[in-house]
Amino acid sequence: MIKLEDIREPVSREMKEFDSRFKSVVSSNIPLLNIVTRFVLRKKGKQMRPLFVFLSSRLTGDITESTYTAASLVELMHTATLVHDDVVDESNERRGTFSVNAIWKSKVAVLFGDYLLAQGLLLAVEKKNYDLLEIVSHASREMSEGELLQIQKSRSLNIDMDTYYEVIRKKTASLIASCTACGAKSAGASQEQVDQVYQMGIQIGMAFQIKDDLFDYQPHGLIGKPTGNDIKDKKFTLPLIYALNQADPSRRKSMIRKIKNGNRSQHVVNEVVLFVKDMGGIEFAKAKMQEYKTAAMDILYSFPESPSRNSLRDLVEYTVSRKK
Repeated sequence: MIKLEDIREPVSREMKEFDSRFKSVVSSNIPLLNIVTRFVLRKKGKQMRPLFVFLSSRLTGDITESTYTAASLVELMHTATLVHDDVVDESNERRGTFSVNAIWKSKVAVLFGDYLLAQGLLLAVEKKNYDLLEIVSHASREMSEGELLQIQKSRSLNIDMDTYYEVIRKKTASLIASCTACGAKSAGASQEQVDQVYQMGIQIGMAFQIKDDLFDYQPHGLIGKPTGNDIKDKKFTLPLIYALNQADPSRRKSMIRKIKNGNRSQHVVNEVVLFVKDMGGIEFAKAKMQEYKTAAMDILYSFPESPSRNSLRDLVEYTVSRKK
């Protein structure tokens, strides 16, 4: 199994330096802000997005001061998005612990997310990294559009395959693409190279999201049953969309009705999971994920062999093989 520590090796020193700098970027003279910030940073996660920035920078050139700004920009936006998402979803848990809104309520959570976004804007302006700001701002707009498109379509419980791909390209892939593009831009890469790694990031992000979709159908915990969280939330993911498209009209209508009226029932989840498996939805999603992974690798291998290229290869592999 590929380990993130090994993937980080070519940029381990820079990632440690980034940790230190990032704490300074988010610090404030407002005590409440610092308390919330420390709480969030304590559960900082895998930091895959800054890792994409640093590895993409080294893939196309070398790590510069702008690379640290780029990594901070994407991490600030990503963290702000997670905090805001928990408010929108009324979620009380994030990464196995309480969410910000669960402890400090929605008003503080929204304002904290706004603060992080403002810090990102100020950082880019202070460093005069307007090209990086443009890339990240574009991703921010795409993510908002993707969320709203998903909400609009989910209300009718009728998301077709093309709409699904557009939603995940905007919601998930655009942020990872901004990481790879910012990394290359900060290294002084040509526009052609920046465009190349941007497209690589899109392919990685698509594979990443489909992997997340598949978690809904895998056994979890002591009881060994699928969580079905997306099913309970009436989110139409790739395995389910494919399965519904393969079903005859009456069965399709029946399954949609059960999802709509299931009231987060585990019985309904189990029935939907069995339906998706029977209709080949799991295998279709896995094959599609591999297609996106292969497309990302094809772009990656157009760059010369190097430790950073090897780590990016392993990071892509990790993306589609991770357990959570």
